[in-house]
Amino acid sequence: MRSKHVLRLLALGYLALLLGIPVALVFVNAFQDGIAAACEAVTTPEAQHAFYLTMVMVAVAVPLNTIFGVLCALAIVRQRFRGRALLNAMVDLPFAVSPVVVGLALLLVYGRRDGWVGEWFAEQGIQIIFSIPGMILATMFVSLPFVVREVIPVLREVGTEQEQAAATLGAGPFQTFFRVTLPAIRWGVAYGVVLTTARALGEFGALSVVSGGISGKTETATLFVEDRFQRFDETGAYAASVVLALLALATLLAMNVIKPKEARR
Repeated sequence: MRSKHVLRLLALGYLALLLGIPVALVFVNAFQDGIAAACEAVTTPEAQHAFYLTMVMVAVAVPLNTIFGVLCALAIVRQRFRGRALLNAMVDLPFAVSPVVVGLALLLVYGRRDGWVGEWFAEQGIQIIFSIPGMILATMFVSLPFVVREVIPVLREVGTEQEQAAATLGAGPFQTFFRVTLPAIRWGVAYGVVLTTARALGEFGALSVVSGGISGKTETATLFVEDRFQRFDETGAYAASVVLALLALATLLAMNVIKPKEARR
């Protein structure tokens, strides 16, 4: 019993030092000048646009990555083709590559002057880098693997018996997917969506390269925090951080709600 208590204290103390105390200090510093000052800092036009743009990143990147993630998981688990192992490995690339490197790679591909296809897009009147499309691409890249990695083990666990039975009874591919496969993997998909949302909300490195960080135009919430801190506006930086922390806590709560439902299946 004594050793169990020691292990628990060590685990809780470690988490407190790395997570609990720093997050608590962010909340304390955000309201050190009063609640009114903190509220004013996050209701300026620049702050509101930054949070709006962050929601745009989430609203576009999460559905697209969810669709891709489910299709990719189905291809990896249910299909046999050349390059399947390579595809499976490529999915994990965002885990291994620094987000800053991702931003630089997008710059090399879509940059207006030196990019491989950026000049062609510019001739068509489409700007990718230093605009919202490039920011969406960066957000999609860094948050791509989560749905895939959550759905693959669920697909392997449920097997193919029910799908084969549905096909035997005359169901087409789409009917089989929506009536058999999707209900079986729904909690894996939901858990992947939660993780993808959390990653999209907190992305900074790749966006700092491809966005240009123009206040009120291409500045997300994370970039807004960094900009406020560089301008010595600590109240604004910490207040915006509190909003992001609350969003992260809401995501964590959703994750904990999903887990028991998945466990009861």
